[in-house]
Amino acid sequence: MSDSLPPCPECGSEYTYETGALLVCPICAHEWEPLADGVEEYVAGGSHEVKDAVGNVLNDGDTVTVIKNLKVKGNSLVIKAGTKVRNIRLVDGVGDHDIDCRIDGVGAMQLKSSVVKKA
Repeated sequence: MSDSLPPCPECGSEYTYETGALLVCPICAHEWEPLADGVEEYVAGGSHEVKDAVGNVLNDGDTVTVIKNLKVKGNSLVIKAGTKVRNIRLVDGVGDHDIDCRIDGVGAMQLKSSVVKKA
């Protein structure tokens, strides 16, 4: 274990360790990515800019429009282009899914910011 690792940004524990490209806290199981220049910094859902498909900065509570048809994995539903999604929440989701939302007729799901534009 290296003495140069930062404490956990969630619980403050000093027992963090590296797993591949991530830093992990064994106390609260929080995982985060260090910055490339050696300075460790926690990137929370609201602390970095999330941009839509055309470059507009998105914020929590915004309304966005889906710009292309999206197949829902594990279901036969399709979210049509032009569907409005209200009251989005920005999160660090799975992969590059960074929008948490609820779509009428579909339910709660995560979207990529690259498939929406600010309404």
